[in-house]
Amino acid sequence: MFGISFSELLLVGLVALLVLGPERLPGAARTAGLWIGRLKRSFNAIKNEVEREIGADDIRRQLHNEHILSMEQEARRILNPQSVQPDPTTTPGSEPAPAEHSVVIAAEPAPAPAAPTAPPSTEPTQPPRAP
Repeated sequence: MFGISFSELLLVGLVALLVLGPERLPGAARTAGLWIGRLKRSFNAIKNEVEREIGADDIRRQLHNEHILSMEQEARRILNPQSVQPDPTTTPGSEPAPAEHSVVIAAEPAPAPAAPTAPPSTEPTQPPRAP
């Protein structure tokens, strides 16, 4: 992970032995191991929580997209009932289930006809007079 070779580990162990002494070195190694274990568990717990949240966000986004698609299909069915295929969940002759949300889409007004333009004048135009 960090690229520490065996010779570097041996050097760190030798320095720790000289600094701490042979009596305190085993206790210090045990304490360091406990702290490293706690850090690893904490990082793994945080990583799992983030992955779980990301998964929940993906599911939430997918449900939202499915809801929008169903609303769009309902709007198409309301605006143009002949072109939409019948709902396979209803049997022929039965009433479709009432929709939870109704969508109202306003039609855009037709553009106003262009005003007739006058044919170009063949009379010469006079320049404006200076005051």
